[in-house]
Amino acid sequence: MNFNKQKSKQKKDTLSSPKLRRSSHLTLFFYKYALVVIIALIVTAAGLSIGFIRGILNNTPDVSLDSIHSKGFITMIYDKDGKVTRKLSTSDSNRVYVSLDKIPANLQNAFISIEDVRFYNHNGIDMRGIARSFFLGLKEKSLDQGGSTITQQLVKNNILGIQPEKTTIERIERKIKEQSLALELEKITSKQKILEEYLNAINLGEGTLGVQTASQKYFNKDVSDLTLSECTVLAGITKNPTRMNPITHPNNNAARRMSILKIMLEEHYITKSEYSEAVNDNVYERIQKINARQQKNYTANSYFDDALILQVVHDLKDKLGYDETKAYNAIYSGGLKIYSTQDSKIQKIADKVTNDPKNYPAGTKVALSYSLTGTDKNGKEVSYSENDVLSYMKKHKIGTSLIFADKSSAENMARKFSKSLKKNGVSVINEQVSTVIQPQISMTIIDQRTGQVEALVGGRGVKSENLSLNRATGTTRQPGSTFKVLSTFLPALDMKNMTLATVYDDAPYEYLDTGRPVRNYYRGYRGFSTIREAITNSMNIVSAKTMADVTPEVAYEYLQKLGFTTLVDNKTTADGKTFSDVNQSMALGGLTYGVTNLELTGAFSAVANGGTYHRPSLYTKVVDQTGKVLLNSSSSGTLVMKESTAFLLTDAMKDVVKKGTGKPAALSSGMPAAGKTGTTTSDYDYWFSGYTPYHTASVWMGYDRNTSFSSGSQHEKIWKLVMDQIVKEKNEPVKDFSKPNNIVKARICTKSGKLAVKGICDHDPRGSMIKTEYFALGTKPTKPCDIHVAVDICKESGYPANNACPENQLLRKIYITRPKGSRGITDDTQYQIPDLYVKYMCGLHIPE
Repeated sequence: MNFNKQKSKQKKDTLSSPKLRRSSHLTLFFYKYALVVIIALIVTAAGLSIGFIRGILNNTPDVSLDSIHSKGFITMIYDKDGKVTRKLSTSDSNRVYVSLDKIPANLQNAFISIEDVRFYNHNGIDMRGIARSFFLGLKEKSLDQGGSTITQQLVKNNILGIQPEKTTIERIERKIKEQSLALELEKITSKQKILEEYLNAINLGEGTLGVQTASQKYFNKDVSDLTLSECTVLAGITKNPTRMNPITHPNNNAARRMSILKIMLEEHYITKSEYSEAVNDNVYERIQKINARQQKNYTANSYFDDALILQVVHDLKDKLGYDETKAYNAIYSGGLKIYSTQDSKIQKIADKVTNDPKNYPAGTKVALSYSLTGTDKNGKEVSYSENDVLSYMKKHKIGTSLIFADKSSAENMARKFSKSLKKNGVSVINEQVSTVIQPQISMTIIDQRTGQVEALVGGRGVKSENLSLNRATGTTRQPGSTFKVLSTFLPALDMKNMTLATVYDDAPYEYLDTGRPVRNYYRGYRGFSTIREAITNSMNIVSAKTMADVTPEVAYEYLQKLGFTTLVDNKTTADGKTFSDVNQSMALGGLTYGVTNLELTGAFSAVANGGTYHRPSLYTKVVDQTGKVLLNSSSSGTLVMKESTAFLLTDAMKDVVKKGTGKPAALSSGMPAAGKTGTTTSDYDYWFSGYTPYHTASVWMGYDRNTSFSSGSQHEKIWKLVMDQIVKEKNEPVKDFSKPNNIVKARICTKSGKLAVKGICDHDPRGSMIKTEYFALGTKPTKPCDIHVAVDICKESGYPANNACPENQLLRKIYITRPKGSRGITDDTQYQIPDLYVKYMCGLHIPE
């Protein structure tokens, strides 16, 4: 670098130039201005924040020793007549308060270790925990990443209570209130008192609140007698009382328990020898044995109660913004009054009929349900299910199904499998073996006028657990031919200007999208058939052809409006496979997952209700302990089809029961009934969905694991037995379905769907093809039948007569005309006009 005198002078002149000085002043001015603006913004933001926080604190309740003490009320479930049918566990009915000196130090330290490790060192707010949660939240893109101290959790549970938090602002407001009250609480009471109240308030699953009742539930002992191992089991539940349940999810709880023990060791709450003893304790085996003894005297919720609880949980989350924990806390400890739609008399009828062994096919069997958790010879945790039992059976060629002739055979197989595991070094922690009677059943009964579920059956046999498998609401099955009415013929009549008289040719046919042949359940083909006949006799080919004209896209839209939530529009799995229900096979109920009984019944209830759909509801309202209505399910419903469409479908489905595939469901009471049968491929599923003018009901029968069997129409007979008894019990007057004013009649030919021609259509060789049919106004046919052809045959020549043939030699015959190129032989083929008759006439008599 050059620093000679000339260069230095040039540099000095440049720095002192007027242009550079002006530029420097301008830059300095903008820097000063920007600094002033930034400071102003910071001051403004600070002021707004202070005002925002001050506003929140002004609306924050006061904290006191009384306000943090646990309070709760029994939740009552009522049937539609106001009778109490169930009491759910709450803080008052399922909490025993214990003082801190009765709670083992190990239990106190276990909760502190996993929930608030710096509990004794903070003033109610753990800034390190908040910082950790903040950065974890940024990473996970979630505001709900914990960070609450035990003090805050106590404030949230016992002071602020269960409140909806629909927006980020509401969550921020609640967090500010929690922290403010936590600071205040730490000023007015001791850490020991805070911990005592917390341990008596915490939800520990299985309906238990507080450590004393949880100790009784899981270990059948007072909390003061808990071992270190048992203490860590209870502390492990708090994160998620459902997923960390040591009875139903021992693996999840065990992993959490190990984390707690490690922290307790690191924090010097326990010694290494205590740690080792706890780790080697087979605590979950004791829990299972205790639970098994308690189950003997346990009465589980009904299937209706289970479904009701889940629907209320869903609606509290969906409509009020509750999270899952808050929703369950509200139900089990919120002192709610849940007014259900259950008709106890109808429920009793349904339960009695569906549990009567005489109403099932001969040769009833059982299915094996199996689970085992343990450790292998390397100490690694392992788990097995009934699928592993099945693999074992196939490998050793001792069976190919988990369906057994009786309970003893199923249990023997489970013992063989368990013995094989032990030979391979597996140490058993927990093993559960149970059998479920097969075939199983589900049934839903709905008042179609309101959408209220009057009765629900989720299975037969002894129900031993709450929120267990509910076949009416929690499982999907293929609906078979019941779906034809909803997916295909409903939109065909409602928007495609088709009628019950619209004719399709029941002849060989393949799906347009796959080329796969469509087959009827019966042999052969019946030729020209109306939509009414297709519904009555469950004709697959006519249904598939109708779907092609309706289009799967239109059908899918209608099904969405009918309340189906399990259908697949388009889904690609991880392995690249694509699934969709928007295809032609949807006409026959060929679905990716299937449907639930509840939603299928709800859809049929819309047809029964003149086209107005109500979402199936199991409650009318939910009221909190102050009398405030939290949820109200009453609605005016949604019109999803024309009233005329609903009537036409109903009238066709009356024929299903009178003379079609559903004759075993015809009611002895004389009450009109309409419905549709459904049987799936390989005879896995049997359905009957139908209704009277008062109730809509669906019955499903099948094995939990797809197994071919013959129902022998028992599912239809069950429907009939239940509905007949309801008519008698409710003393319902016999009446027909109401007919809208815009329905007209016309005499049509069932081979053409057009106006019948007297003397021709009624002289078909198989009998009269004339029928009086219903039509929506404006859809009645205007043209005469063009399918039947009357031909005068000359007896002498055997060919169509001409003008010269003697009248006394004429013989009139009626034939069917079919399209050129029509495929295969159908019932119409033998009555089809011969090609020769079209080309030639009598040659014996020559006109002059």
